[in-house]
Amino acid sequence: MSENRLRKLQEQNRRLREQLELPRIATSEASRSLITYVTQTRDTLVPSVWGPPTEDRWSPKRSGMSCCTVL
Repeated sequence: MSENRLRKLQEQNRRLREQLELPRIATSEASRSLITYVTQTRDTLVPSVWGPPTEDRWSPKRSGMSCCTVL
């Protein structure tokens, strides 16, 4: 039983060391980056801030005629 416990503790220790090695940035830097992104990236779902939506680059392109097919 003590071998299992030792193995679990070693595994937990390994995971904690991996987390410790992850790169970190300061909260102020992360906040500044987020504010920059939000103020410079146009969001078509908020027309009160960005105005009416222009052409959506993700929507499928339609040909000249618009029609609906019902099966």
